Amino acid sequence: MQSSAVPELAHTHARPIHWVATATAVAGVVALSSVLQPDHATAAAPGAPHTKNAPAQALPPDPADVRFPLDCGPVKLVVKKQASGDLDGDGRPETVAAVHCDAPMGTPPDGVYVLTQASGAEPRVVATLVDPEDRTNVEDFTVRGGEVVATLLGYSSTDVPRCCPDVRETVKWRWENGAFVRSAPSDARSV
Repeated sequence: MQSSAVPELAHTHARPIHWVATATAVAGVVALSSVLQPDHATAAAPGAPHTKNAPAQALPPDPADVRFPLDCGPVKLVVKKQASGDLDGDGRPETVAAVHCDAPMGTPPDGVYVLTQASGAEPRVVATLVDPEDRTNVEDFTVRGGEVVATLLGYSSTDVPRCCPDVRETVKWRWENGAFVRSAPSDARSV
């Protein structure tokens, strides 16, 4: 057997006093950490005020659980787009959904509905912003700052083919005095 070229180091042999010192240090760290605890964690939305015992954030209504006032006959109803936000300032989110019948041909008109859901209740339609009978289509919409902003496509006359809308307008709805109020069209223009 070959001997080591490195001399024996005195601190490589643990003596009982070393074990006692290590155990005492570990016990001190454990005792100190049990006294100095961080605050309990709370979940809150970014930017939301922190309050103890605040209620959990309500989930927005799911359009899949709603019966819309739209008769599609033998075809199914399609949720084209949805967006959520607190529109009436009650702290609960509403969902705005653009829906239409899944017609096999043509461009079916859209309906835009506001959905709400009370705690423990089924979601329901509380307002119609765009009625499918208006024969318009929703190009896009957003919910922000308590408003619904939408770009609607329509027709300037009955002579315009239903495939090719020739009017585009941007509209807004805001909850005021217990109802959704639509702003005047902002520069309706041909497309």
